[in-house]
Amino acid sequence: MRSPTALGAAAVTAAGLVAALAAPVAAAPTQAAAPPAPARPDPRTVAAASADRLVVAKPAAFKKAPEEKVVRKGVVSGAGGLQYVSYERTYDGLPVYGGDFVVVTNASGAVLGTSVAQSKKLDVDTTPSLPAARATKVAKGQVTKVDSASAPKLTVLAEGTGRLVYEVVVTGTLQKKPARLHVYVDADNGKVAEKWDEVTPVADDRSHYHGTVDITTQPTSIADPTRPNLRCGNQSGTTFTGPDSAWGNGSGTDLETACVDGMYAAQKEWDMLRSWLGHNGFDGNGNAFPMRVGLNQANAYWNGSYTNFGRNSAGTKQATAMDVVAHEYGHGIFQFTPGGSGGGNGNEKGGMNESAGDIFGALTEHFTNEPATLDPPDYLVGEEVDLVGSGEIRNMYNPSAEGDPNCYSSSIPSTEVHAAAGPQNHWFYLLAEGSNPGGGKPTSPTCNGSTVTGIGIEKAGKIFMGGLLRKVTAWSHARARVETVNAAIQLFPGSATECNAVKAAWAAVSVPAQSGEASCGTQQNDFSLSLNPTSGTVQPGGSATVTVNTQTTGGSAQQVALSATSNPSGPTASFSPASVTSGQSSTMTVTVPAGTPNGTYTITVLGDGASVDRTATFTLTVGSGGPGGTVFADDFETDKGWTVNPGGSDTATSGRFERGQAQATTYSGTALQLAPQAGSYDLVTGASGGDPGTNDVDGGVTSVQSPAISVPASGTSTLTFHWYLGHLNNASSADYLRVRVVGPNGTTTVLNQAASAANRSATWQTATYNLSSFAGQSVRIVVDVADASTGSLVEGGVDNVKITNS
Repeated sequence: MRSPTALGAAAVTAAGLVAALAAPVAAAPTQAAAPPAPARPDPRTVAAASADRLVVAKPAAFKKAPEEKVVRKGVVSGAGGLQYVSYERTYDGLPVYGGDFVVVTNASGAVLGTSVAQSKKLDVDTTPSLPAARATKVAKGQVTKVDSASAPKLTVLAEGTGRLVYEVVVTGTLQKKPARLHVYVDADNGKVAEKWDEVTPVADDRSHYHGTVDITTQPTSIADPTRPNLRCGNQSGTTFTGPDSAWGNGSGTDLETACVDGMYAAQKEWDMLRSWLGHNGFDGNGNAFPMRVGLNQANAYWNGSYTNFGRNSAGTKQATAMDVVAHEYGHGIFQFTPGGSGGGNGNEKGGMNESAGDIFGALTEHFTNEPATLDPPDYLVGEEVDLVGSGEIRNMYNPSAEGDPNCYSSSIPSTEVHAAAGPQNHWFYLLAEGSNPGGGKPTSPTCNGSTVTGIGIEKAGKIFMGGLLRKVTAWSHARARVETVNAAIQLFPGSATECNAVKAAWAAVSVPAQSGEASCGTQQNDFSLSLNPTSGTVQPGGSATVTVNTQTTGGSAQQVALSATSNPSGPTASFSPASVTSGQSSTMTVTVPAGTPNGTYTITVLGDGASVDRTATFTLTVGSGGPGGTVFADDFETDKGWTVNPGGSDTATSGRFERGQAQATTYSGTALQLAPQAGSYDLVTGASGGDPGTNDVDGGVTSVQSPAISVPASGTSTLTFHWYLGHLNNASSADYLRVRVVGPNGTTTVLNQAASAANRSATWQTATYNLSSFAGQSVRIVVDVADASTGSLVEGGVDNVKITNS
């Protein structure tokens, strides 16, 4: 059996060695040594590239708006070779909270599924009405005592079509407990839109001494040399040191002994994550977190960067029992899986975070499998610590035994977070052990009266972790059901047993089947997708032909729908046929419209299969590959998608714009020029020429914007357009027609406001501007018309807008 190589290292193979045994009667021809096998590509690199291509190929699946930029956050490897690629996004340069998503691939890069919480495309006005100082005051009011508060940061909250908020992080005390509260304050009305706490205190701790154990530390400090950042210190964070590596005296009140217990449990949890769940460290990237002991409270908590452990209420034991330590580090695992710790539906996600800690505690106990004289594996939480003198704090097989709900209900989002852990804890026990496991294990009541058969704790742990690696900000029991079903199908392909058990366990805790939930027994068939050729050169107005090959590589053949996108936009692709059965080929024709700028375009081909998705890219060189040609042109003879700009302040006329026809109108006997500069139409905004008296605009700004335009990254791009400003009665120096260019991060360049304010002759003028500062960006052209006087009439128009590149 060949041992797996370390992540990121090339696989090593040995060339066959031949021993010459023949007598030296005659010299045999020298046989050339076999060439070394090529290095196996890192599956994380393969997954990242594949997921990136999918994001480009299927923007609608991720509800991506033109103003957004998607940023890959990281790749985490899981059990069964699955890879989890997580993403975040920005909107007009602002971070989006709740816009995260996950793409799941196998080791060869086939996309198995996605987890996307956002339900709508964002459309947000990013100009706040609320002063930032007011947001800070509101945020500080959410804690009992304030130690510090971060500077307010404008953020888009992915709620519906989006909500502009300030994020303020307040550090202090909340109800006598340490807090690091993230508060999201609505940037318009000043109300708290959402909040979550990095500090996750628990009341379910236990103290346990494991006898004489061998923990891995440095020779003279309690720091693990093999697990980065895992060390134990006092309440100031100073790592314990000593003359040798013999730590602790076995006393329940000794802090050095508490470090021995804590380090032993953390190291066992680390090993369990690697051996059972295929997870690399606590953060998924081979890192741990420090711990502190000696907290003078009957408590323990995770604060977002380290764990902290106190003692029981009697003061006889430090709260560093195995399931307590594993619980607290479980919060770290939860935070560092996609979707983080914040967000969700009230306390529901907080309860699932607490449950995750309990599940990791049970998994660690079962992995360590200590004898009955120490801490045998069980599904009780905190029984060894006896935190407040009443034994365990939570019961996973029957949460109601400790006053927590066994079943999910609509009240869970408003239930205290530790109690809200009940339904998922109950689900995990039923999945791992079943409702009547026998063998001395406790029975577990079901909410629907059903009988559930368990699949074993290691399999249950793999499925739970697989669901957690699909977590998004808006995490709930319903989403966890969908994603653990997906995890079961992908981790155990070809077997319906595990999937059916997941569904049965969720149903048994009153989480019903969800819309779009996968069916058990779904076979993960696979196919390859390749292009021949992979690149080509085409002149504007021409086309290229590419053969798209598919091949069944696993399971049965499946239907594959083909589509393609171009980046930057311009070239288009068609397929004949547009859908094939894997093993068949299709012909892709890439058409380059006349006027397409010279340059390099990436055509991303998507093969959308029944079980998996695959992507491939074709590199298209237009012309010589250098810059040149028309980037954007609009003579307004057809509708190219100009829309109302939310930056306009005149709500009475928001949306009053039209493509004006070749005509003239009068206002108080004065002719108003509406005839286009050329052709039959131009873009007119301001008061309507058809009924100027009725649509007179007083004291506002009407504003329209172009569709998104990609400015080439190389060469010199130049914007030209024709404009007029017709200002009639009640003239004001504040009236103007303004043309702006707005970049993706909100950067705005005002082009001709001064010129228009000085010229109100209602005759066509020509303007030319260099767009080099926007090279490589997606921009919009914005046309504003301001009317500052009551009873006046302002007409603004533009025509023949063009961006060229040279």
